[in-house]
Amino acid sequence: MQIAIDGPSASGKSTVAKALAARLGYIYIDSGAMYRTVGLHAARQGIDLDDEQAVINATAGLTLNIEYVDGAQHIFLNDEDVTAAVRTASAGTGASAVARFAHIRERIVGLSRKMAGGQNVIMDGRDIGTVVFPCADVKIYLDASVQSRANRRVAELIGLGQPADFDDISRQITNRDHQDKNRAASPLKVAEDAVVLDTSHMTKEEVLEVIIEIINERK
Repeated sequence: MQIAIDGPSASGKSTVAKALAARLGYIYIDSGAMYRTVGLHAARQGIDLDDEQAVINATAGLTLNIEYVDGAQHIFLNDEDVTAAVRTASAGTGASAVARFAHIRERIVGLSRKMAGGQNVIMDGRDIGTVVFPCADVKIYLDASVQSRANRRVAELIGLGQPADFDDISRQITNRDHQDKNRAASPLKVAEDAVVLDTSHMTKEEVLEVIIEIINERK
């Protein structure tokens, strides 16, 4: 069974997808972390993230793997565990930048499909239900106000021991929304057969219960 969870930055996709996978015993694939890793690598190389060919050249030889360590998902860049490094605001900006490029998206989509194999999977991102798994059994689009999403991202960064400014995070989220929805390659949009949930005033548990009910109806 394939479950696709899409939505804008900080809408709760990853938090919900991880919890849902743990509850159902499904494999969780974090596409956002993969794009963040590519963006992190390009930024470390000092590459102009607006230069598509330079980004492609700089990331051509990198190896990217997702592994489970002590039950938790970790992402590795050339054998370096960058799980914490890719959660920074700058890594998110880098992810949005490199995700504009069709070549990078094709590579991540191919890797995602390979990881899914014939397993029960839950995957979150911005084009999972529209591009990666267009025939997914369940498609969910999580949305929330910019204020709610900024508050969540601030709490996440503080939890990681990183500095976080609400106004700065709000601007980054607004800019990323514009970039993600207007890019030429696989823009963020709601799949025609997706269920849209506004999570602005919902707890994680409430969101989980709604999605589980939808999944049970589709089985």
